[in-house]
Amino acid sequence: MDVLIHAVVGLHIIGIAALLGGFMTQMKAMGKGEARMVPAMLHGALTMLVTGVALVGLNQADGNTVNTVKIGVKLALLVVILGLVYVKRDDEKVEAAAFGTVGALTAANIFVAVLWT
Repeated sequence: MDVLIHAVVGLHIIGIAALLGGFMTQMKAMGKGEARMVPAMLHGALTMLVTGVALVGLNQADGNTVNTVKIGVKLALLVVILGLVYVKRDDEKVEAAAFGTVGALTAANIFVAVLWT
């Protein structure tokens, strides 16, 4: 079971990398007001959602304790990120505030995962 959990954690990290990488590639365009939500951001957020839910289930099935408050905070952040990316995915230009919010919430999600023990 540990190998499966670690494999899903790897996929979860790939999802966050896609989301954050998509954001980073558009940061220069954000300064010009020309940023857009690239498909990698949507796919990364969806990957994070699916693998995050799988990780909770796998850890509970393995008898590990899960911090439900932490998971709830991370899920709430991800739902807002996913909502913003999904709604704005077809726009040619996304306002800097909405785009910056996605980046800030993504960073917050990473820090919640790493620092909240």
